[in-house]
Amino acid sequence: MTEVIRRIPGRRYDGKLNMWVIPKSFYPPGKYTQKAYVDIFANWAVKYGYEKSVQKGAQASRPDVHYTLPPMPELISPHGLKIEPFPYQKQGIAYALQKKRCFFGDQPGLGKTLQAIGTSFIAKTWPVLVICPASLKINWQREWKKFTGKDAIILDDRNKNNWHRYYEMGCCDVFITNYESLKKFFVEDFAGGVTRSIKLKPVANLFKCIIIDESHRCKSSKTQQSKICYKLCQGKEYRFLLTGTPSINGPGDLIQQLKIMNRLDDFGGYKSFEANFMGGPRQASNLEMLNWRLWNTCFFRREKAKVLDQLPDKMRQVVNVDITNRKEYQDAEHNLIGYLAAYENADDEKLRRAERGKVMVQMQKLRQIAARGKISAAVEFIQDIIDSGEKLIVFAFLKEVVQEIKKVFPNAVTIVGDNTSQERQDAVDRFQNDPKCQLIICNYKSAGVGLTLTASSRVAFVEFPWTFADCEQAEDRAHRIGQKNSVNCYYFLGKNTIDEDIWNLIQTKKDIANDVTGTDDQVPEKTVDAMILKMSAKSGIKKSETSTSPFNRRPEGALFSNAI
Repeated sequence: MTEVIRRIPGRRYDGKLNMWVIPKSFYPPGKYTQKAYVDIFANWAVKYGYEKSVQKGAQASRPDVHYTLPPMPELISPHGLKIEPFPYQKQGIAYALQKKRCFFGDQPGLGKTLQAIGTSFIAKTWPVLVICPASLKINWQREWKKFTGKDAIILDDRNKNNWHRYYEMGCCDVFITNYESLKKFFVEDFAGGVTRSIKLKPVANLFKCIIIDESHRCKSSKTQQSKICYKLCQGKEYRFLLTGTPSINGPGDLIQQLKIMNRLDDFGGYKSFEANFMGGPRQASNLEMLNWRLWNTCFFRREKAKVLDQLPDKMRQVVNVDITNRKEYQDAEHNLIGYLAAYENADDEKLRRAERGKVMVQMQKLRQIAARGKISAAVEFIQDIIDSGEKLIVFAFLKEVVQEIKKVFPNAVTIVGDNTSQERQDAVDRFQNDPKCQLIICNYKSAGVGLTLTASSRVAFVEFPWTFADCEQAEDRAHRIGQKNSVNCYYFLGKNTIDEDIWNLIQTKKDIANDVTGTDDQVPEKTVDAMILKMSAKSGIKKSETSTSPFNRRPEGALFSNAI
């Protein structure tokens, strides 16, 4: 259309208005007639598929266009999953089975992972490659096992050169990697840094299905990971892009993602997409039409409010992550084993109590080290939630954890022990009432009870209390009167750390408070005692074993599986 406008005599571009201005008297006699320009625009509309034909001599008329979204299909065939999906999740699976190359665009917390896994499982799209943020690799591995019973392999340096053998021998159908590792595992040559120069390793052709989690990370065509994702997906029958925020900055964010799915031609190609949906000063136009065309082609999205009747009041999700300070953790864990040995071999009750206190200190050190190792994964998760336009409550114990998160998100408010009562109330009011304030970082002692934070339906625990009751109290800052959504609670557990043992213990001790009389302090104390017994048993320490120093012996095996 720009080319056509430029042919009009007297036209000029108004930079302030960001538009072309055409003089009223642009119809000179002869070549430049009104009819000539009508024909030009009419032929352009037919060429690019906006009209079927040019009808000359007919009265110009056009009915009102209503972009009514089509209903979601129903899943009729048995799914075979180990967990029964919600009805809306079955519809998402049915949609993806029909389209084969599509976005899973549901609002965060509605189970895009389950729907993508369910689609692949039903369609038997083996082998499958899952590309996700590094912090979510373990979670994807757990979800495949939980939903389908299938083992998934996380690609790392140990299986870099032979991972494909697991599929060839029928041992594994699902492989998981992060964006940063794509080049290492799948690219043979990347000369020149342009997409067409990428030469993939032959094993990359094995995959029948590729799932890209948080696909908005591929919105730019200039990044290396986006180029490799595009190359990997070429020719694949099934391509699923999971994101609650497919278009963060505007319709332009969709272009590269549509290219990855080989769907851009469904919108007329790049130029047609740009002309139709990227007009105006904000580079966003005809958004209702765009939404309608996306739904009919390769996209669906449901929000919590629309499926609330299908959701429980509160949902919990464990997010297993690799800690970034494993060596520091292993050293501290070794020290704890020595203290446990001294505790178990103390015959005098007074000495035993003293050694028990030392064990508790070492256990708390382990928790703190694990917490620091989870900061990177937590920051990545927080950023994704904020990018989706939602608010989030984050709980932690350690002041260092709160400070590090606050550094990354300076606009966040905090509720910690150093705050005065007025500062805490100001933080609550801003979080509850200011749309620009999306994050509040709290510690349990200051914000674990009493406060109302219903502006968010998401609660993330970088660190968590010793008892289930205290976890519930913190969750209920969002899950209380005034909350209109189902509340999602995310617990970050360091893989092969004390986090996993404490979490498993408090899940089996949900009713511990009913068995305890007296002060509340008895509840965590009883949990600590149970943890000491559990750790001693796992480390293989026996009463009969002697030790002159907590550091001069180390039992065979690891205190936590694969940790040492």
